[in-house]
Amino acid sequence: MSYLDNIRTFVRVYELGSMSAAGRDLRISPAVTSSRISQLEEHLSVRLFQRTTRSLTPTEQGQAFYTGACDILESVESAEAQVVNITEYPKGSLYVAAPLGVGRRLIAPQVPNFLKEYPEVKIRLRLTDRNVDLTTEGLDLAFFLGQPEDSNLRIRKIADVDRVLCAAPSYIAERGNPASGEQLVSERHECLNLRFPGATEFQWPLVTPEGPKKFAVSGRYESDDGDVLTDWALAGNGIAMKPLFEVSEHIKSGALVPVATETPPESIQMACLFTHRKWQDPKTRLFMEFVIERIGKVIRGSALRA
Repeated sequence: MSYLDNIRTFVRVYELGSMSAAGRDLRISPAVTSSRISQLEEHLSVRLFQRTTRSLTPTEQGQAFYTGACDILESVESAEAQVVNITEYPKGSLYVAAPLGVGRRLIAPQVPNFLKEYPEVKIRLRLTDRNVDLTTEGLDLAFFLGQPEDSNLRIRKIADVDRVLCAAPSYIAERGNPASGEQLVSERHECLNLRFPGATEFQWPLVTPEGPKKFAVSGRYESDDGDVLTDWALAGNGIAMKPLFEVSEHIKSGALVPVATETPPESIQMACLFTHRKWQDPKTRLFMEFVIERIGKVIRGSALRA
């Protein structure tokens, strides 16, 4: 096993805090993960982690080695990127994250097309509606909706995405069709909410005649999966605020109906997040440009159909 593989494994164990999690991330077994760490410790003649049956904690030596290990991997990646720039044949693994709805409907369909053009690249796509950390999770790119928390990263804006408040005809027949955000709140409509880490209340940003305003909505349903909210809305359980491209076909078919149209939701930014170092890697730039060109057409198309 190469020394570089051992370093890569150490870095992922350190960042994820678990041998098994690092093994899953690197597509290797826990036994191989443990073996690589042991080989590295033997080579360095130090213990890098304190291990118990319930926890794994970096030692002082492990903490010191982590910074240098990251520098080594960055240097290798930079050198590989320079070679790829010369040969114009990108290769290697690209770790990409995206929200569930964005990933399933916009990013995932483009992956096979991209890999046909660049067969030496491997795409590792992770879909989640929670906020991700590019550095600690070993990601190259992260597509997202909204505003990122980390201002030290680079952002490539893709589009402003229209959103819509919608409900099933069965819900409207039972509870009525609120005309505005004021009615949403005063009539205590069942609002289906997307749960983010740390969220204590749900406020929907709507555009009123007086300008943008946030409405504190309530409801018994919440999930950290946006597609679950769509399913609940389709089943007549409440009103959802969704990116238009995610529900435009349901609206077109009549399965969902726009509500509170006097105060529509504010649009939301779709963008891509990456580090300056990752931008130097050609496969990062190629995948980003490839996807952005194509999903922009989908977003604009959904707005025209709605």
